Amino acid sequence: MCGILGVVATTPVNQLLYDGLMVLQHRGQDAAGIATAEHDEFHLHKASGLVRDVFRTRNMRALPGNMGIAHCRYPTAGSAFDSSLSQPFYVNSPFGIVLGHNGNLTNTEQLKEEMFRQDLRHINTHSDSEVLLNALAHELQATAKGCRLDLDTIFGAVAAVHRRCRGAYAVVAMIAGYGMLAFRDPFGIRPLVFGTNETPDGIEYLFASESVALDTLGFKVLRDVDPGEAIFIDLDHHMHQRQCARSAALAPCIFEFVYLARPDSVIDGVSVYEARLRMGEHLADKLVKHIPVEEIDVVIPIPDSSRPSAMQLAQRIGVPYREGFVKNRYIGRTFIMPGQATRKRSVRQKLNTVAQEFKGKRVLLVDDSIVRGTTSREIVEMARAAGALKVYFASASPPVRYPNVYGIDMPTRSELIATGRTGEEIAREIGADALVYQDLDALKASIRELKPSLCCFDTSCFDGSYVTGDVSPAYLHAIELAREGHGGGARDDRWMSNQLQLDLMSVD
Repeated sequence: MCGILGVVATTPVNQLLYDGLMVLQHRGQDAAGIATAEHDEFHLHKASGLVRDVFRTRNMRALPGNMGIAHCRYPTAGSAFDSSLSQPFYVNSPFGIVLGHNGNLTNTEQLKEEMFRQDLRHINTHSDSEVLLNALAHELQATAKGCRLDLDTIFGAVAAVHRRCRGAYAVVAMIAGYGMLAFRDPFGIRPLVFGTNETPDGIEYLFASESVALDTLGFKVLRDVDPGEAIFIDLDHHMHQRQCARSAALAPCIFEFVYLARPDSVIDGVSVYEARLRMGEHLADKLVKHIPVEEIDVVIPIPDSSRPSAMQLAQRIGVPYREGFVKNRYIGRTFIMPGQATRKRSVRQKLNTVAQEFKGKRVLLVDDSIVRGTTSREIVEMARAAGALKVYFASASPPVRYPNVYGIDMPTRSELIATGRTGEEIAREIGADALVYQDLDALKASIRELKPSLCCFDTSCFDGSYVTGDVSPAYLHAIELAREGHGGGARDDRWMSNQLQLDLMSVD
């Protein structure tokens, strides 16, 4: 996942984009970038690191203009240490285009080959986002009437991108001298919302990965960008919109609701917070069938994203809810730490127990999900060390058995703790006295109850059903071989920890 923003304003946008990136920092902590447009000229600054570290006063002063896009990166491809993969990306032929992308293409290698042999375009990095940018640039060139662009050309180019590109992509882009373009893949796998702000000098527009960015920046949310839709804001601040996909059907990534998005966001018309409350209710209904309520003294969440589910579960079964872990917010995410030993130390540094909430009690720990199981095992050990008599574990999502190829680079199947194991075996692996997983149908119901018309989701990491229809067992096998390296299965810890984002669902 990544965070993207696009602003068309009546005043300089650099501060708006910076503030928006700070709000979306949870979507990408490895690199950040801002590009602004002033007349026909782009200004760009990007680098590895957190937003607050990438931008200094001198950088902000060098980003003039009333239009701009921004990106915070979570590395789904390539190393977190490779600053060349920071976005936005830029091309100057045949039109100057700067682009930010959230998602992951599944036919990147095929597109690279086509671009080299047919389109005569050179790709400089390993990023699928650069491939997507060049695909858009080529299609604009192919459909342009001479050296000028019109709306039919722009929307026609997006339609051609939909025909060529597979996978997940939410995109914001600027075309020099023309305006801002935003579009979403035909399944709407990754989120993209937009809104407006009325000013004395005219209407301002903001596109963002999550509605929370619009809320905090004072914009009124209009709606989500539809799957397959493209929206273009011209230099006169006129909005143009068109459905560019031959067929489109909304199937958002269900993991956005489970873990990725902030709880105060609304995605595709569904409150993330309310969805997580419903997850807690459904999880409670299953829990009581497997663990007697009288065996549980206290319900404790693993901070932060599991809190709403844990609160609602505790209320439903009539057991006290307590905060048993204190989180140090100044430690980096454990799933980007190089090496297993470092990740283990990081969990201990990032979480500490409130001993009195565990001592002499039978506790139920609630987490949003379990991926590798490394963090879950460590947390169970911490609970026992704090004096818990029994430690039960509940996951607000089903077992993660398959990799996600649409922008959440989960570990390979062999590294997922649920692969080839029953619930009882997983419980033993993490050291819990019992383990209860959410059912997939219940997870879907948690969201459908809030918006009945939202009937389809990408649930590939749970059931192996990939909505784009082009992810085969051979494709997954090829990805796993690439990740394992070519040296008899030997792995480089730094590559694996950043390329694969190990322990994705560990402590936020």
